[in-house]
Amino acid sequence: MNKYLLPVYAIIIGVIIAFITKKQKSIGTKLLLSFSGAFLLALTLFDLLPEVYHHLEAKQTGLYIMCGILLQIILEFFSKGAEHGHLHIHKEDTKFPWLLFVSLCIHSFLEGFPIHQHNDMVYGVLIHKIPIAALVTAFLLQSKFTKLQIVSFLIVFGLMTPLGTFISNNTVFVADYVDIINAIVIGIFFHISTTILFETGEGHKFNLSKLVAICLGILIAYFI
Repeated sequence: MNKYLLPVYAIIIGVIIAFITKKQKSIGTKLLLSFSGAFLLALTLFDLLPEVYHHLEAKQTGLYIMCGILLQIILEFFSKGAEHGHLHIHKEDTKFPWLLFVSLCIHSFLEGFPIHQHNDMVYGVLIHKIPIAALVTAFLLQSKFTKLQIVSFLIVFGLMTPLGTFISNNTVFVADYVDIINAIVIGIFFHISTTILFETGEGHKFNLSKLVAICLGILIAYFI
């Protein structure tokens, strides 16, 4: 049951963080983002990548991973990088951000596929979604969207990952392509996590803190 509930909890925690930090992108949120990027990348390398290479031919696997990277680049063309913390607020805009919404939902749906009953990737997705949910919530709260639009956005966004997990575990047709989809998701995770890690911090103190957060994320992922 945790494989379905933990991604939802991540959204709830992210919303709480957004309210606690008074809708601002705080240093704590940035450090959590750095930690989540390292943690997700490490878990992908330690857990998901060897499993996919075990079931698929090597060069074919590399092709699917590259497809995942390209897919994420395309999604970010519409989401403007919301998957790794880049959100630009236009307070005068009252139109619902459908492109952002659809892009985030596709990303969230696909990242649910690698999550299985005995797969630690659910923790990587959990940690990844918390700062993203916090930043998305902060963006929505500072916009002029209605409360119904904001709540609907967050509910659908929160349910997409469990939906992906449910389909990957319970649909016979999809079961034949799970390894291919997982390879594509690896490419998505690679792009997201490395983008987070290679972004520059604000000042030397934050750079050091970011390095500590990254090392901690890798260390915890290794011992899970």
